[in-house]
Amino acid sequence: MPEMDGFHATRSIRGNPDALTAADTPIIALTANALEQDRQKCLDAGMDDYLPKPVKRKDLAQMLDRFLITRITE
Repeated sequence: MPEMDGFHATRSIRGNPDALTAADTPIIALTANALEQDRQKCLDAGMDDYLPKPVKRKDLAQMLDRFLITRITE
């Protein structure tokens, strides 16, 4: 993103008191950075989870199931 990175975008979404769904919107990092400290940096920024690239179809499907099914059944 030219204007902001994913960390800034996440903090902006999570910090917006006017966004009714800001806390309920799942944010999943898709990044080439695959170290444990990179994952923690994403979580610390307010992201819900993290998938390193290259993203495997099975991993993405499991992640989407986890977050979308949870949101639908609540």
